[in-house]
Amino acid sequence: MPFAQEQSKSSTVASEQLSKTETIKLRNKHIGQACQLFYRSDPLKIVRGQGQYMFDEEGTRYLDCINNVAHVGHCHPEVVRAGALQMATISTNNRFLHDELVQCAQTLTSKMPEPLSVCFFVNSGSEANDLALRLARNFTKRQDVITLDHAYHGHLQAVMEVSPYKFNQPGGEKKPDYVHVAPCPDTYGGQFTDKMYPNADLGALYAQPIEEICQRQLAKGQGVAAFIAESLQSCGGQILPPPGYFRAVYDAVRSSGGLCIADEVQVGFGRVGTHYWAFETQGVVPDIVCVAKPMGNGHPVGAVVTTPEIAQAFHATGVAYFNTYGGNPVSCAIANAVMRVIDQEGLQQNALQLGDYLLRECSHLKQEFECIGDVRGVGLFVGIELVKDREGRIPDTKSARWVVNRMKQLHQVLVSSDGPNDNVIKLKPPMCFSRENADEFLLAFRECLATLTQDKMATEAATAAATTTHGVIATAAETLANKTKLFERQDRLIKSV
Repeated sequence: MPFAQEQSKSSTVASEQLSKTETIKLRNKHIGQACQLFYRSDPLKIVRGQGQYMFDEEGTRYLDCINNVAHVGHCHPEVVRAGALQMATISTNNRFLHDELVQCAQTLTSKMPEPLSVCFFVNSGSEANDLALRLARNFTKRQDVITLDHAYHGHLQAVMEVSPYKFNQPGGEKKPDYVHVAPCPDTYGGQFTDKMYPNADLGALYAQPIEEICQRQLAKGQGVAAFIAESLQSCGGQILPPPGYFRAVYDAVRSSGGLCIADEVQVGFGRVGTHYWAFETQGVVPDIVCVAKPMGNGHPVGAVVTTPEIAQAFHATGVAYFNTYGGNPVSCAIANAVMRVIDQEGLQQNALQLGDYLLRECSHLKQEFECIGDVRGVGLFVGIELVKDREGRIPDTKSARWVVNRMKQLHQVLVSSDGPNDNVIKLKPPMCFSRENADEFLLAFRECLATLTQDKMATEAATAAATTTHGVIATAAETLANKTKLFERQDRLIKSV
């Protein structure tokens, strides 16, 4: 989807004031070292964005295949205009009436299945998931939460506690006893795979550990407060749950008195192509849905959508919920513009068509290159898992990182890697991605795989040659040693006569 015009490069938009070296020095001095950069050995300084492209301080254009935040494209004119106009009019908190807030809630809930009809507005996905847990614990009067291995739900304390992606790291905090971790439903490299169980119902197999947790909690007279899961696990390696998984899990959780929370922060708003929300691909209706990132196209805005019953129970506590910036007119105007653009430009349909094309072409690459172990995805949410050995499904972390860096340095295409072994190449581009962009990625990716394969073959040949040479040398040395021993024995015999 072309933009009306390229945004101005004049100083009225943004002026480049510091050299890249100066920027790095100031960042190292004033920004916490825990705040990590992409491409740490050679970080990018991005000064401008337009659509599916980003530009560095030298004007180099990069194809953005990873920025699922700029959902409808960097600096989309309609989104920019909506935010600027509202900012020039009024921005205040949601204790005053304003139309942008109620219209945003109306549009958002119109895209949800019944009975999800009540909104709470927040600033981020972390805040959304934090509030969702608070709503669930208030409604159920329970504390325990079930989460999935490798899941990430945000950086606030309450959501860090349900994010194994973070707390399982060497310096992570200990998991609380009231948090229960179930296996990630990864059918390629997880606990139950299509290789180990070729004819099994993998959805039922992966649901069983959650059913067992619920049964144990009921046996203790406690039950659970909530089950929280990303509808498609992103940081866990672009994971698509097997068919029937969420339906079985939701049944088990609800039978133990718990609520089901769908984290749509990374995968909502039409990204999957077939549906507006990723949870819909499993035919389930959550009790609480959390949305953020793509909702603001780069502006900090998010929301929790739930049922009237759960919202009323929260109100009945007598403790008012107030968020200074959550639901402010500027944020809501931007979110309204984003949802309009998705509909007007047919971006959900674009995700469906391009996603099918990318998956098909990546599957062809899998047939050509042994280093690709698996290709999976839906819509513009694609994962390509690199392996050392396809039969053993041994992760190839080193190659994945090499590909990510080569794509950036040689081809100016930005991708990332993730997953438990950091060996899954992730594609989550802006929804304005085009067929030409897909071909640009595929051509660059093919070159990387070909070079990687050639390098491995050359290394193996060199190793084989070295082994052969070493064998010849070893044989010669052994022969010389034997002759020396023979001469020594002969010498001793001569001296003994």
